[in-house]
Amino acid sequence: MPGWPLVMYSALVIMVTGGILGLSYVLGERHEASARGEPYESGVVPTDSARLRVSAQFYLVAMYFLIFDLEAAFIFAWAIALRQVGWAGYSVILVFIVALVVALIYLWRTGALDWGPHSGRTGRIRKE
Repeated sequence: MPGWPLVMYSALVIMVTGGILGLSYVLGERHEASARGEPYESGVVPTDSARLRVSAQFYLVAMYFLIFDLEAAFIFAWAIALRQVGWAGYSVILVFIVALVVALIYLWRTGALDWGPHSGRTGRIRKE
């Protein structure tokens, strides 16, 4: 059987993991403290709930940032291989950048990037 080292390694990992979990269960302390379920932040006693309500716009802007950040990584990789891809690669990255600019203009025009008070634009998504 050619894969026996992988089987032995997997069995060893499972045995060590099971042993560590079993020892922690047997040797671990069992007590119920009054503050057991409370969040702990650097020794500061919590004054309110740890669950904060955050606007959905925060998550949208975070997703936009991640998308455009990944695009920057693609453009950087293209720049590294510029000599190998030639004019075909140049034309493809030009189309890619134009698509990014169009997406950014769309987000800007719809007000998806506005954090200030409502400016009265008609294209803005309204809360109902």
